Amino acid sequence: MKLKWLGHASWKITTDDKVIYVDPYQGEYDEEADIILASHSHQDHFDPKKVKLIRGEKTVVIAPSDVASKVNYPVKSLKPNEEATFGKVTIKAVEAYNYKRFRSPGNPFHPKGFGVGYLIKTEGKVVYHAGDTDFIPEMKDLKGLDLVLVPSGGTYTMDNAEAAQAVIAMHPKITIPMHIWDTNPGEFKRMVESESDIKVSVLRPGETFEL
Repeated sequence: MKLKWLGHASWKITTDDKVIYVDPYQGEYDEEADIILASHSHQDHFDPKKVKLIRGEKTVVIAPSDVASKVNYPVKSLKPNEEATFGKVTIKAVEAYNYKRFRSPGNPFHPKGFGVGYLIKTEGKVVYHAGDTDFIPEMKDLKGLDLVLVPSGGTYTMDNAEAAQAVIAMHPKITIPMHIWDTNPGEFKRMVESESDIKVSVLRPGETFEL
């Protein structure tokens, strides 16, 4: 499969029978989607204008239930540990939340139950898009991951150091940082590769990685 980083947490994933967009916000939207995944309803992860460019009659939109209340087309919601299969692709939702990054005291940017991450299983491989999250205990239960797409920009999500700890705990074959803002992903790469045998690929927006 091919994964194109569109910027921020946005991805285009092309498998042998599906075109999947994840967290549509940045980048080019040039091909009709079979599946659109949104980790949560913040506009920088679900931009209705971008969705309009790629949503066709048969496109399946998967997003938390509060997204469904904002649009006038069907949205399928998966709660953590629920999954759905579309052709050769299985999508499983997993937890994603903040427990130590707060908008105001006691009010996390992404409270538990607000958003999810996704496991995308196809072609005998598993890709994990973590969504917006801290390094949460549930990550330690994720096994057999081929590729982890991990937020590392801090403020609203893990920073480089925490993202490195999370990836090392999950021990995928490969990881790619995203949602990096103006931070240096090279720091994340150095931390992960100095403490593990995990390969880190650092992309620029618009670049593609083949898994």
